[in-house]
Amino acid sequence: MLIDSHHHLWKYSREQYGWISDEMSVLKQDFGAHELRQIANENDIQGFVSVQARQTTDETDALLRIARDEPLIRGVVGWVPLCSDDLDETLDRYNDSPSLKGVRHVVQDEPDDRFLLRDDFNRGVSKLLDRNLVYDLLIYARQLPAAIEFVDRHPDQPIVLDHIAKPTIKHDAFDLEWKDRFIELSKRKHLTCKFSGVVTEIRDSVWNIETIRPYWDIAIEAFTPKRLMFGSDWPVCLLQAQYAHWLEMVRELASELSPTEQFDFYSNNAIQAYSLQVS
Repeated sequence: MLIDSHHHLWKYSREQYGWISDEMSVLKQDFGAHELRQIANENDIQGFVSVQARQTTDETDALLRIARDEPLIRGVVGWVPLCSDDLDETLDRYNDSPSLKGVRHVVQDEPDDRFLLRDDFNRGVSKLLDRNLVYDLLIYARQLPAAIEFVDRHPDQPIVLDHIAKPTIKHDAFDLEWKDRFIELSKRKHLTCKFSGVVTEIRDSVWNIETIRPYWDIAIEAFTPKRLMFGSDWPVCLLQAQYAHWLEMVRELASELSPTEQFDFYSNNAIQAYSLQVS
């Protein structure tokens, strides 16, 4: 079984998805359930976790509606206003939404690299545990010091680190600051990690699997096959690689894992992290 733990869906509009720049023209189109089924059929994917791409509850609601009608979507990571005084009321709206497995805030775009340590944000995150919601942590490598403090503030809250914390990837310069801080963060056992979104952090115009292999080696050693999971970050990955190309590279990188380790990496870790229902 292959579960893609991280992908996005959207009905594109310039107003709603302003983060998609002119240089990202391949993303300026709709990506919905139909396209998702094509990806699944072409690559033998049995399930997906749909993750928010803009910070509105309207999108959370839309993803949940799609999930109700599309069995390939095993879970949704949406957005809620974690810093709002009305958070409880918002979360109450989703009590009867079994597809909602977690929430995410786009911390990587916050101008304050220590945003994760804001009191109002942490009060919001502290309300997720009782509602059985995972927190997806989206950061750049420079935000890792604050992320370590943040994760330590919530020792019982299940947290999933997106995109191996987005190192800066170049073929001739390994991101050593990312490495040390990433390894330190990985020591928190209530944290799991997605090997996803890696190709979009490559800064070279020409690259191959060897460009990302050092980051795979660190990620699999730090989190082990028990706490690292496969994700595509489709369609954002299209900025650098087609879905099949990304999956082919990951299969080669993970080929030395045992069958049991591959089962964990490709499906079981996502199932456990997000409490997914699979048949």
